[in-house]
This record gives sequence, structure tokens and C-alpha cells, in this order.
Amino acid sequence: MTTQNLLVELFVEELPPKALKKLGDSFAATLAEQLRAMGLATAESVVTAYASPRRLAAHITHVLLKAADKAVQQKLMPVAVGLDPAGNPTQALIKKLSALGADVSDPAQAVAALKRAPDGKAEALFYDSLVTGATLDTGLQKALDEALSKLPIPKVMSYQLETDCELPGWSSVNFVRPAHGLVALHGSTVVPVKALGLKAGNSTKGHRFEAKKDVVVLKDADSYVAALLNDGAVIASFAERRAEIVRQLTAAATKLGGGVRAIEDEALLDEVTALVERPNVLVCEFEKEFLAVPQECLILTMKANQKYFPLLDAAGKLTNKFLVVSNISPSDASAVIGGNERVVRPRLADAKFFFDQDRKKTLASRVEGLGKVVYHNKLGTQGERVERVRAIAKAIAQQLGDAKLVAAADTAARLAKTDLLTDMVGEFPELQGIMGGYYARHDGLGDEVANAIEDHYKPRFAGDELPRNTVGLTVALADKLETLVGMFGIGNLPTGDKDPFALRRHALGVIRMLVETECPIGLDLLLRVTADQFSAIAEFQRERIFGALFDFIYERLRGYFKEDRASQTESGIKQSFAYSSQEIEAVLALKPSMLSDIEGRLFAVMQFASLPEAPALAAANKRISNILKKEQEVDAHVSEVLLKEEAEKKLYAALKDVVPQANKQFEAGDYTASLKTLAALRAPVDAFFDGVMVNAEEMDLRLNRQGLLKSLHDAMNRVADLSRLAA
Repeated sequence: MTTQNLLVELFVEELPPKALKKLGDSFAATLAEQLRAMGLATAESVVTAYASPRRLAAHITHVLLKAADKAVQQKLMPVAVGLDPAGNPTQALIKKLSALGADVSDPAQAVAALKRAPDGKAEALFYDSLVTGATLDTGLQKALDEALSKLPIPKVMSYQLETDCELPGWSSVNFVRPAHGLVALHGSTVVPVKALGLKAGNSTKGHRFEAKKDVVVLKDADSYVAALLNDGAVIASFAERRAEIVRQLTAAATKLGGGVRAIEDEALLDEVTALVERPNVLVCEFEKEFLAVPQECLILTMKANQKYFPLLDAAGKLTNKFLVVSNISPSDASAVIGGNERVVRPRLADAKFFFDQDRKKTLASRVEGLGKVVYHNKLGTQGERVERVRAIAKAIAQQLGDAKLVAAADTAARLAKTDLLTDMVGEFPELQGIMGGYYARHDGLGDEVANAIEDHYKPRFAGDELPRNTVGLTVALADKLETLVGMFGIGNLPTGDKDPFALRRHALGVIRMLVETECPIGLDLLLRVTADQFSAIAEFQRERIFGALFDFIYERLRGYFKEDRASQTESGIKQSFAYSSQEIEAVLALKPSMLSDIEGRLFAVMQFASLPEAPALAAANKRISNILKKEQEVDAHVSEVLLKEEAEKKLYAALKDVVPQANKQFEAGDYTASLKTLAALRAPVDAFFDGVMVNAEEMDLRLNRQGLLKSLHDAMNRVADLSRLAA
């Protein structure tokens, strides 16, 4: 069958910029998916999504005018139900056939057309029919309806339609924005579909201000992009428009010289791409006096409020120039540039005012005010929370350093939340912590404390940097642990994709800080120290909370260690590798409290798994585990007098020879060497299982052999549960 390309476009008022790309992708994908399901699109069909501020469109190649007819076999009912003992159709069968549109005027002939075939327990009747393929008219209508209903619309609005009745606007429609046009072209033929009160045609509108023609007529489906660009001054493709913005941003920054570059922000780039139909990048500037304000404040207000791209110099410092992505391209852009400069000036002036006002009060003077800010109705005020964080931070600092570290950590923890009461953070919550660092330096507290205040929220997201110093690490750990234990204590656990208190992120932050800084404090100690600060958590609840929180953190650990790791060869070349799920489970099965040890344990297990002795020892470990599980309690004690068989004597001798050395290596933290040393046990272990009956009839022999296996099991599973490596 011959095919032609299909174009569908919905022309609307300005769509929500942050949702535009998802809307465009969803619209095109659902259309294509539905057409394929109906047999109207082929396996060779290529789908291209288009999305601009005022349109959603899809171009689909190789679309049929009519889908092929399809033979369908339908199971009706068991033979015993459909036919009486004489072989005549029952009323149930006739009724079923009638519902399917079969000719039942001659019951005998209708039955003869049926097929019999076994279906599990009994023989059943099957009906063969030919289903007529869908036409594009009806199929596209269904696909379009489905595509619109499945759009990930952030918020629906209701608007009225002009109708042919005497009262205009009597009908109303619910959609993301009012729709004003619909195009549906199969080749050059209009497909008569409807949507949102609109009938499909072959014309659309271009740029709101710069289109060469008020109405852009499309010759056929394939002329869409060129016609919109030439007659409508619109770049239809989201990706092409984005690439053009990047090109212009780079060119404008390069032209300024001095290593100037536009700030990188993928989310801002996507949002700006969704705001313009034909981008034009212009260079603007503001007064240099505003550069006295912390650059984070200026950058945030320019990006968040104005959608501008600030320019940084070669050293990463903010300049007094910025880039604007305009939606118009006048011959004289001075008015556009001047307008944007006038708009940004009050924003920057506000930031300067907030900064100047905030510095009139010290952070220390704001501490008392935290007692008036509710943190959570079950966990008290921010002031009470700060006291808990202080106590946790001091306990951690005592484990990591001296009295100087304890004092610095206490100061940073006491002041870390005070910037929440400043005007700047009130206006820009994203700057919490950052502004605290600036104000701490202004108060003369020094870089160590100031950096700790700024860093105590880190890591904020996946891949974010960790706190820069030990004081910051201490306060950041205390802050995240306080949140985790407090929220688990009152039952505010994440459910599904809902995690309003970002507990998953907090748990991953704790993991990263403990693992990547090799922090020598056990997780159990950290959780108990934290729980001690919550008087509301009863003693009997703590074990339950610890268990749930341990499982929660270890679940995050599994995901963390499944990510690719990096190692460096002797020649300095970095290589990437990944731990297997078996290796990760082997280590985490022991739930080692010292998270800083886990990486070393995993690497040791990975090295052990590559040894030729590993499969046999892992299988033996699994066998030993199964034997010991059947016994209530086994004492790891061996009496040499009761060793009767030569194989058990040799295994015991090997244990006495190998285990002390392996234990010494384990205690020194050389897990790889410890496991390699234990690999020497393979031969005596194999010989033991080949020649010794563990569950001997004599009870003293049985208990002694179980004790031997328990000694072996304990020795071999200090680094990891090696039975998890068994296939």
C-alpha cells in the first residue's frame, strides 16, 4: 500500500514555558503510538516533534490512508456450553454470534463455520472473522483525542468557544491554553478531524510580530518547517531553536573578548527556548556598582526573574554585562536593549538594598528569632532544631578532632540557620546558606566557620560538591541526620514518588559524606547520638526507628554503589568499572556500620571473585550457611581430640595456619589481602565436604564438626557474606 507523510499541528496561545518540551514530545509520541496500534503507521514511520510557544506539532512519515484488514480468531465458549448433546447451537452460542455480527439465519451453517480446539482443560469453540482496517479519518481522530487527553498539562484552564448559536461563547473547553487553529495534512490532503471545537485545515499562523504573511498556507505535510521559517519567521523545532540560542549566546560572549562566557544553565536554556519562536540574542549591561552585591544574588535575580544569561569573566566572576534572548529582531535594537536594562535595574537595586540592610544585624543577634519560627508542629521551632543540631555536631566533632574543631562546629551550627531570617533569603530562598556565609565573613567569623555555614546544606543534589572543610562536614552531617531521625521518629516517611522533606536526598548526602571523605564514625553511633537529642522519641521506639532508618540508608547505598566507579592505573590512565549486584549484596548483607569501609570491602570482594578458587569457596559458604541455619545455636569451638577423619584434621590445621594471618590483614584494613589469604582454604574445604559426614550419629562428633564449620564460616565472612557470590 502507498503511504504519505502526515502533519498535525495545534495552534494555541502561549504555552507554559517550563512544560513546553514535555507537551511537544508527549503530543507527537502519543499520536504515533496510536496510529501504529491501528495499523495506520508502519514500522518505518519516523516521528518528529515540534514545539514552539504557540504550537504543538508532529510530523509522521509513512502513514497509510487505510489500515490493512486483519484476520482475528476469537474464543467463544467451551463446546459443552455452546452445543447441546445433539450438536445443535445453544441459545448462548447464537446470542454470542449475533453480537459479533455473524449470520445466524442458518444455525447449522453458523456452527459449521466455527473451529474446535483444546483450550487447557476442555475443548472450546473459536470464531474467525475479518476486521476491516481503520481509515485515516477515523483513526487520526481517535489518536488526536488520545494525544490531547494524555498531555502532561500542569494546569487546565477553561475558555469559551464562538459557536453558530445565537449566544456566542455558549460552549466551553478545558485545555492548557485557548486553541485557535488545527492542521491535519496527509500529503497535501486535509484530514477532516476535529479538536477543541476546531476543524482541521491546511493553514496556520507564524510569528506574532514578524511573520511575512498573516496566514501561512501549507502546501503539504513536508513543507511545514520551511513554510513556517520563510513565511512565518518561526523555527518550529525545539531542538533547533535551542541550538540556535546556544550558538548566538556563544558568539555574543566571544565577541566581547577577554574570555567572557555566558553562564551555563540547562533549565534556563530550555525555558528561554520555550519563550521565543525566532531567537535574537542581545548584549545588555548594568551599573558596575551593583557588583558589590554577592554575585549569587545578582545571578539568581537575573535568571529567575528576567530569564537573562549573566556573563562571567575568565575567572568565573560576574561582569556587569548580560545576554537577553529576544523574540523580535528589529533593525535598531537599542530600544529593546534599553528596555531590558531599565527592567533589570530595580531588581538589582532591591538585591543591593537587602544586602545592605541584612549586614546591619549580626547573625548572632538573629539566633533568638529562630525560636519564633516553627520548624514542624511535632518537632518544635527552628530554635529547638538548632540546639539539636549543635549537640549532634559537637558529638561528631569530638570524634573527628580536638577542642578547636568542637568550638568551630558549635559556632557554625548555632548560626547556620540564622540567614533564614534575613531579607535576602526571604526574597530568594535558594540563597540560604550562601548568604549566611557572606554575612559570617562580614561579622568577622573567618573563612572556616563561614564556609561551614555556606556548605552545611551540601550536597544539595546528585553530583553536588561536598563541604569544603571538616567543620562544614560536621555541621552538614548533623543537619541531615537531625532531619532523618526526626522525620522517621514522627512517621513522616517517603511514599512512592512523594518525598516532601527530601529524606532520600538527605540519606544519600550522609552516605556520600561518610564514604567519600572516609569519615571514621560508625552509622549506628551517629544515629544513636542523634536520637539522644529527641526527648519525644521514647526508648522503646528507638530500635524500631533505627531498623527502619538503617534499611532506608542501606537501600540508598545499593543504588550509590551500583554507579560506575573510577580507578587509576599505574600509568595514570583512569578506568571505569562497576561492582556487580552479587558483590554489593555480599558486602551489604553484613550491614557494616562503618560506611567508609564499604568501598574497600567491595573492591576486595571484586578482586576475590576473579580468583579461580572463588566459585568453589562461595558455594561452600552457601552450603555451610544452610547447614548452620538448621541448628538453633552453634558454638565456634573445636576439640582436636574429636577430629577423627583425615579431611577434618587437615581443614582444622589449615584454619589455624591461614586464619590468624587473614585476621591480621583484616584488622589492618587490607581486605583484599585478607580474602586472597583465605582462598588457600579451597582444597581442604573441598576435601572436607567430599570425605566427612557433618551430621554424624554421635552427638559429640556432630557438634564438633558443626563447630569447625562455624569457625570456618566466621573466618571467611568478616569482609563480606561470600555465599552471596554463589551462582
